[in-house]
Amino acid sequence: MKKAGSLLLAALLLASALTGCGKTPKDGSPSGKTPVVLNEVAHSIFYAPMYVAIEEGYFADEGIELTLITGFGADKTMTALLTGEADIGFMGSESTIYTYKEGASDYAVNFAQLTQRAGNFLVSREPIENFTWDMLIGKDVLGGRAGGMPEMVFEYILKKNSIDPANDLSIDQSIDFGSTAAAFSGGQGDFSVEFEPHATSLETKGDGYVVASLGEDSGYVPYTAFSARKSYIEKNPAVIEAFTRALQKGMDYVQTHTPAEIAKVIAPQFEETELSTIETIVGRYAAQDTWKSDLIFTEESFTLLENILEEAGELDGRVPYADLVDTTFAEKAAP
Repeated sequence: MKKAGSLLLAALLLASALTGCGKTPKDGSPSGKTPVVLNEVAHSIFYAPMYVAIEEGYFADEGIELTLITGFGADKTMTALLTGEADIGFMGSESTIYTYKEGASDYAVNFAQLTQRAGNFLVSREPIENFTWDMLIGKDVLGGRAGGMPEMVFEYILKKNSIDPANDLSIDQSIDFGSTAAAFSGGQGDFSVEFEPHATSLETKGDGYVVASLGEDSGYVPYTAFSARKSYIEKNPAVIEAFTRALQKGMDYVQTHTPAEIAKVIAPQFEETELSTIETIVGRYAAQDTWKSDLIFTEESFTLLENILEEAGELDGRVPYADLVDTTFAEKAAP
């Protein structure tokens, strides 16, 4: 690992600052339900099944009083998890590999995979009907953070198309997550790698045009997963099992309902986004088979993730699948 080896250190440095910061109490709830703090890496329509589970009351039905916090970055989400500020973390599972490699004793274990494709799109300044990846040669592209899944999947696709990310184009990795769309609108870059709703927003404003889906061109990738500290899972297996059952109900919903129906359910989570826009984005994700039908994080997927990390120069040795993935709960919840 070269650039991503700071998660555990950040957790240790920030532990004292985070302790006592407005978290849900662990000694029970007036509702009689079990309090669970979930820290998500970002708040995105990409994660629709989770929001369906929240809005449809599936967590409450399973006896969980859920507090959802947005970490705004995998490093912050992992820090919250390792310091006990969050019970469950939702982020790219590469973060669990990094912290394991750094020697964390009470490391994070993945117990449920949500997305199986990348959720970002390549946006061009002009519409391109028959885009091919070699059109990026010699261009300036606004990319993602080094060591993060968006950037690594982007580079993985480039290499699949015989393009050298370091020499054949210029990738700007200096712009914060969530700020690339504004930078692109302001004139930076020839292309930009964007999550939703930013990709659709750029199209709506006429500032950009979606020309490729990284999710389609990368193939099936274990993009995001839920994890908890090893000790938390050992002490609270019933909570993890109930949490996973609620998630599976959300997964079942998106597999059996239309984008319009899904959009209507999750709309309260995105009050600043027009319902029609939510529906468009949900439809785009559904069309590329973004969400698994179950939550089982397979060894094959884990191996692919490690392949991507190695190719990106972020992993200097394999880690045991059996240590970092527990499929027990997902298998019980599977339809």
